[in-house]
Amino acid sequence: MEEFSKISVQELAKRDMLMIIKALEYTGENTKIPSFVELKNDIVKELSRLANATEEEFIEYLQK
Repeated sequence: MEEFSKISVQELAKRDMLMIIKALEYTGENTKIPSFVELKNDIVKELSRLANATEEEFIEYLQK
């Protein structure tokens, strides 16, 4: 198996990315483990920056 330090989300469907974000949010809220919510926030922040959009606009885009 090849080793890699980064994973590209280029081929990931919008629906799948939204599911990952929602799963991290749900898990963080229900387990009270802040790392899940922090990871979700970091992902949304970075992807919205790359999309040149606000975090709210990016989430709305994924939901369409």
